[in-house]
Amino acid sequence: MSSGLYGIKYSNRDSMQHWTKNCFNSSFPTALACYMMEKDIPAIYARLSNENGRLCVVCDEISIRDVFNCGDRGCDDIEFNFEEKYEPFQRFSFDPIDAIDLVVKDLDGNYLAPVEIKMTVLPTSATAVKPENEWGCELVVRTATTSYCAFSMWNSVKEDRKGVRAMFEDGCSDIGAWTNDFEMSHKTSGLRAILDNFERKYISLQRPLVMQPFWKTKGQSPILSENAFDIVVWSDFAFSRLFLETAEEKTMSRPMRASARMARCLWELSKSEKVHVEEIYRQMAFGQQTDKEVSVPGDRWRRYITSDRVLHPRMPRAALSEIIAPRYIENLRPERRFDQTLYFTVRSSNG
Repeated sequence: MSSGLYGIKYSNRDSMQHWTKNCFNSSFPTALACYMMEKDIPAIYARLSNENGRLCVVCDEISIRDVFNCGDRGCDDIEFNFEEKYEPFQRFSFDPIDAIDLVVKDLDGNYLAPVEIKMTVLPTSATAVKPENEWGCELVVRTATTSYCAFSMWNSVKEDRKGVRAMFEDGCSDIGAWTNDFEMSHKTSGLRAILDNFERKYISLQRPLVMQPFWKTKGQSPILSENAFDIVVWSDFAFSRLFLETAEEKTMSRPMRASARMARCLWELSKSEKVHVEEIYRQMAFGQQTDKEVSVPGDRWRRYITSDRVLHPRMPRAALSEIIAPRYIENLRPERRFDQTLYFTVRSSNG
């Protein structure tokens, strides 16, 4: 644990970088995932299911090994690189693609998996006033995540390029201006129907993409619960439902924009196997900020994440002493809620 964090031996961050303001919220979740992998504790898996023709997100479990796509490798045989491009997806874009939170490689430099990390707290202020079994997490999605979602889907279905194009051709080919607010507000419901059919057809090819660790506190206090940590993993298909299922407004909302972008990305990939990702994810702004795509409040998140593990997270507070090496907690500067919670929890435990 030269990094001070469980399982992170090889990384593009040095040992002190892991503890800085902008890095800890991805380094700690990776260590938590490593710990769960080595202890053979699965994560909650939010995946898309086709229930008699109705698409819905269901929760079961997934091995962290499947998330990292690392086979039987141990943590000492994996390299964890943060805020880096997942190069296998670069071949799908003429422009440089964005970095993703975590790129998993083997020690020979072979790419294993892209992982977006969303560290969240349970409960939110809005759900904390409800009964504990209704507590939820807020999930804020950036545009880089939705572009990786589209690339991840395409990477799985690209062998059926002609089939994908046939699905999108009629709905996409007659769009005159993808950046026109009025036109797109009238076309997006049709695009969403195409995306629904796409996901029904290729649902067996969904892949884990987003890792959402959460820490549970005692209500709104900064004190960790005894059952303190768990991880939700979203498949690419399930993650897309966060915006596809709210893309019904009459004006060009953020969920509608995300849906239109995904449809255009998949359609253009089916035509030429390469897109101008900057044109899709920067120019199709429709008057909205381009850095934030979708925000999912805690009550809506809880409707998707139905696992009992939200009420009783698998990882106890006591596991912190194994995930964080002795005295490394002193490297934190408690400026944010999670830093404060860990810092004061560990210090109080150590007397």
